Amino acid sequence: MAIAFTFPGQGSQALGMGKDLADAFPQAAAVFAEVDEALGEKLSDIMWNGPEETLTLTANAQPALMAVSIAALRVLESKGLDLKSKVSYVAGHSLGEYSALCAAGTFSLADTARLLRIRGNAMQAAVPVGKGAMAAIIGLEHSDVDAVCIQAQALGSCQIANDNGGGQLVISGEKTAVEKAAALATEKGAKRAILLPVSAPFHSSLMAPAADAMREALATVAKHDPAVPLIANVRAAPVTDAGEIATLLVEQVTGQVRWRETVEWFAANDVTTLYEIGSGKVLTGLARRIDKSVTGIAINSPADIDAAIQVLLGEK
Repeated sequence: MAIAFTFPGQGSQALGMGKDLADAFPQAAAVFAEVDEALGEKLSDIMWNGPEETLTLTANAQPALMAVSIAALRVLESKGLDLKSKVSYVAGHSLGEYSALCAAGTFSLADTARLLRIRGNAMQAAVPVGKGAMAAIIGLEHSDVDAVCIQAQALGSCQIANDNGGGQLVISGEKTAVEKAAALATEKGAKRAILLPVSAPFHSSLMAPAADAMREALATVAKHDPAVPLIANVRAAPVTDAGEIATLLVEQVTGQVRWRETVEWFAANDVTTLYEIGSGKVLTGLARRIDKSVTGIAINSPADIDAAIQVLLGEK
């Protein structure tokens, strides 16, 4: 019986996130101040006061979500949590993988904030607005969605970007190809095939320029082996070597987030509880749909922290 900490990805952002932590705990306030300093701007002001459309920009949402996750983690640590002795694994959904690695000590907080700002800007710049698209396909098997993507590739790049579990897959690529794949998925019996309101075709081959930018950026920062193994997005298996992790982070930009397989791996390896550290409860909901034997618990408020710490300090 083991515990894993998971960290949310883009889409979990909300105006005001982390403000209650900053108000209640100096350790959390210090995280937001350090991220502001690393980025050379008051990201915390955007997070708490908006406007919402500015927070939603990829270059802001990514470091902002990471900051909330690490603020919650620092408060847990201030109350006696030792990550290495209490937590067996970490994982994060897309940008959340960086939060997980910051939590496990692979990157410093300031470097993580800067890496995510570079990542957000590079992903946004990789594809002209309107050329790419993403769509959620609900109610088809992975193999069926893969098949419609392959069919649609006659019109351009199209691939599975996220396997979120519970019959939810997200496809990404050139707009005409994604639209074609969504139509084919409906013909194949998908319950829903919905184009998503995103600014770029994330986790597709069109993100290759962003992958190059991240390879360059990751080469310049200090890296340490994580205190506990990372279950990597593109591998859905544990990784402990910092150099290998950097390679996988580059692959992740154009590769598939294998979240269903990640949760299934946890279940098969005696992980009974996934604590979602940071904004929202998306991963907690996904865990419930993927494997009922795994309990998901979201930690993003002072009350959540108080409840969790009593349990965490009593178990591994």
